[in-house]
Amino acid sequence: MQRSVIARLSVMMFLEFFIWGAWLPPSFGYFGAGALGFSEWQQFGLNIAFPVSAIIAMFFGNQFVDRNFAAEKFLAFSHLVGGLAILGFGVMSWQAFQGETPQPANYWLFFACMAIHCLFYVPTISVTNAIAFANIQDAQKDFGFVRLWGTIGWIAAAWPFVFILLDWAKIPPMAEAGGFVAWLGTAFKTGLSGQALNQAKSWAFITSGIASLIFAGFSLMLPHTPPKPAKAGDAQFAWLEAMSHLKHPFLLVLFIVTFIDATVHDGFFFFAFTYLAKVGVPENWVQAAMSVGQLAEIGTMAFLGVVLKKLGWRTTMILGILGHTVRFTVFALCPDPYAAVAVNILHGVCYAFFFATLYILVDEVFPKDTRTSAQGLFNLLVLGLGPIAARYTWPALQAAYTNADGEVNYRQLLLFPAAAGFAGALILALFFHPPKHTHTEPVPLGTSEP
Repeated sequence: MQRSVIARLSVMMFLEFFIWGAWLPPSFGYFGAGALGFSEWQQFGLNIAFPVSAIIAMFFGNQFVDRNFAAEKFLAFSHLVGGLAILGFGVMSWQAFQGETPQPANYWLFFACMAIHCLFYVPTISVTNAIAFANIQDAQKDFGFVRLWGTIGWIAAAWPFVFILLDWAKIPPMAEAGGFVAWLGTAFKTGLSGQALNQAKSWAFITSGIASLIFAGFSLMLPHTPPKPAKAGDAQFAWLEAMSHLKHPFLLVLFIVTFIDATVHDGFFFFAFTYLAKVGVPENWVQAAMSVGQLAEIGTMAFLGVVLKKLGWRTTMILGILGHTVRFTVFALCPDPYAAVAVNILHGVCYAFFFATLYILVDEVFPKDTRTSAQGLFNLLVLGLGPIAARYTWPALQAAYTNADGEVNYRQLLLFPAAAGFAGALILALFFHPPKHTHTEPVPLGTSEP
């Protein structure tokens, strides 16, 4: 029975992150000049929809799941509505590049589709975590295995676009290319460009929408996870009860460092697309090159339970945030395509050792009747306030380190996120004293790791 539950939870995580991984990476640079052609403030509106939705989810969506609705039914409804919205975004994108020249795009229709998708999708990230924790027997042992299927979903969404974004009309037959290996090398160097590239990228949004509709149906097959109405003495609003636990010093420190880490983490996605292309990674390979980090994440997730047992909460999370420092330092000091792709292996350490460990810790120390809101409290930072800060901070810094010819001084620029990661690790080392982990029993808030 537990194996059946684990299998369904794994499919749940696969679909959850496939949906996000399909459209998010190709969206960087897609809304502005050279593609949909929206102005800077219009691009900002589309880009800010996701993090703003994380803030709204904290006070509404997560509250509904904790107090009012079965989690699996909430997932089904949210993915139905959100899936139709992102599917509409993709269809409109495809139509905008159908002719010989780009067609004018109605910004407000695009914005409505993106806002609706994000508003309904973002709460499901906390909800899927809550469903997983409610239905597995040992969170520290089993959550890493379940969550790694989310990473596999993200990768599965990325790799097909290596082939979708090739210009097949310019690729010679295999016989003329001199064999399969030579043909494959030629094919991977022959990417689409211009309007054809932009129209092909629209399939990222369409794919995401189709996956959302599939997930809507599959959600009804998940284990029933009922809400827990407030009892006498409980706060009426689950999010208020979750926030009240920030009175514990270790949780307040973790809250602050999570904001730092989320800002640095989002900075990676802001910088990586243009940086990887700048150092020589072909554009049609950039998304796949970034997925090297997700491949490493799978292995890291698989051993997360062992690492937590050996190292404890604090050391594991310090290593996670230091992964950002090392990666950005290599980017800054070694501008080589092979080094840039190889160092993405640290992405597994960055995500599993910090964010996945964060979610496990939160589930262990917060009351179970606020399980979703507690996840949402930290996703408020991971998906909301951190990315919002990143989208103000990193573009401003990049502008300051860009010369009149448009050349970016990455050597100096990327040391800033590296330093921010180091500062976060230092705060954890000095002030973060979490409870001792007990693996199968609830964590007592009054005991701390040395």
